[in-house]
Amino acid sequence: MTKAELRANSIEFLKGISKEDRYITEKKLKDQLISSSIWEQATTIGLTVSQAMEWDTKPIIEEAWKAGKTVCVPKCSPKEKMLTFYKLESFNQLEVVYYNLLEPNPTVTQPVAKMEIQLLLVPGLVFDKRGYRIGFGGGYYDRYLADYPNVTASLMHSEQLVDQVPAESFDIPVQHIITAEKSW
Repeated sequence: MTKAELRANSIEFLKGISKEDRYITEKKLKDQLISSSIWEQATTIGLTVSQAMEWDTKPIIEEAWKAGKTVCVPKCSPKEKMLTFYKLESFNQLEVVYYNLLEPNPTVTQPVAKMEIQLLLVPGLVFDKRGYRIGFGGGYYDRYLADYPNVTASLMHSEQLVDQVPAESFDIPVQHIITAEKSW
C-alpha cells in the first residue's frame, strides 16, 4: 500500500472507534506510558495537544503536571514547516489557530530548547515495528527529529501497526512504540 492509502485507512479506523472503546484505549495507553522507564526517567516531556481523532493527550499532560514534570507543546510555523516547543503550565495558555488546532500562545509561554526535552511523544497515523511512521503529511516532526538527541516514543492502537511503512531517506523512526497491550 502507498503512504496515502495507509494514511486513509488509519483515519477511517480512528474515526470509526466508538467513544467507549476510545476511552478504554486512551486510558490503557496512558497507563502503559506512565509505567514505562522512559516516562520515569524524563523530567521534561514534549507532546502535542490532541485534536479530533487523535489519542487524547490531555490526561497525559495532567499526569505529567501531577508528577512534577515539565510539559512542552509545539507551535507550528507553517511557512517554514517547523515546530517550536513551549512550556505549558495551564491549558489556559493555549490558543486556537489554523485548522482549529490548540497551540501554545507565545505571549504567555516560554520556548524550550530541543535539547531540554528528554522524552518526545511523536504523533502519527500508521507505524511499523521499526518505529517508522506516517503522520498527517506535513513533515513537521521529521524536520524536528533530524537533530533531536533524546528519547522518542509514539502511542498507538495495535490496528495502526503494519508490517512495514514505506520509509524515505529523510524519515526518522521513533525509538519506542506504546500500544494499549505493550511497549517496545
